[in-house]
Amino acid sequence: MSPLVIAAGAFLLVIVLWDAFETIVLPRRASFRLRLTPLFYRTTWPPFAAIGRRRRPGNSRENFLSVFGPLSLLLLLALWALMLVFGFALLQWGLGSHLASSAGISGFGADLYMSGTNFFTLGLGDVTPTSTAARVLTTVEAGTGFGFLALVIGYLPILAQAFSRREVAIALLDARAGSPPSAAELLRRHAIGGSGEALRDLLNDWERWSAEVLESHLSFPVLAFYRSQHDNQSWVAALTVVLDTCSLVISGADESSVRSARLTFAMARHALADLTSVLRQRPYASASDRLPPAELARLRRALSSSRMALSDEKETDERLRHLRGLYEPHAHALSRFLLMPLPPWLPPEGAKDNWETTA
Repeated sequence: MSPLVIAAGAFLLVIVLWDAFETIVLPRRASFRLRLTPLFYRTTWPPFAAIGRRRRPGNSRENFLSVFGPLSLLLLLALWALMLVFGFALLQWGLGSHLASSAGISGFGADLYMSGTNFFTLGLGDVTPTSTAARVLTTVEAGTGFGFLALVIGYLPILAQAFSRREVAIALLDARAGSPPSAAELLRRHAIGGSGEALRDLLNDWERWSAEVLESHLSFPVLAFYRSQHDNQSWVAALTVVLDTCSLVISGADESSVRSARLTFAMARHALADLTSVLRQRPYASASDRLPPAELARLRRALSSSRMALSDEKETDERLRHLRGLYEPHAHALSRFLLMPLPPWLPPEGAKDNWETTA
């Protein structure tokens, strides 16, 4: 018996099982510092993103980067399984390798093989335990493997459903805010009917959407790496457009929707800031202004033609600048980290909606 080997195996099992528990089962932000999942993503995403940066922006880059989310999840599950198999093999080895083999396997290789067949519940019978401790450990490992498989089977549909709910709302922005979405286009299209009720309803829907994104991405941070179906859409861009729109409404673009805009702004900013923290990014002020004076003047003209005038008083500019300062540093941090471009304030010249360009 080797106490050091037993301790190493037990430590490995505790680390992996607790990490899987916090990642899959625990419905809140994990607080345990020694975790494999954050280390795994901090190790794998930067080189993957570096390769993505070398690709031309657009469909080619998005197709490449879209692989990372699902692939990283499968690799993480495989890493957990391999580490659990190795940990149980260390325990068997530390207990003295009380195994009988009909295939002539001996040494740590027999323990590793025995552990693998137990964990994946194969039950081949060519290597069997011969002591009480080895039998108990074999039973525990078989139960752990069965439970791990059940968790994985239940985990994947939950992720798929959360991703689908997120993307449905993002797809709806296509006809409501253009492609890529922009705050000016969203306000222009909702001013056509001459009533603020449609805009208030939209902002209320996006307040709930922001809360759902916050809840799902805090519980399952891997969703942050899942990308939208079109290369000019993303959850970061959608959150930013909502915040841009709320900032304009609060600054005076539509007085009838100020209350809804304030509530939605608070929820969307909360989601953006918390997810920046979860992904361990530091907010920063970008060197390039998303809304320079010339662009702000164009924005005013566009809003005026849509009957949503934004005054050119100094107080209005200060209020808008203050609101932008509350969320844009977080948006820039997530955009740079995830390679998800931020949306413009005004739609590009000649831009068409995705539904208009689909063959």
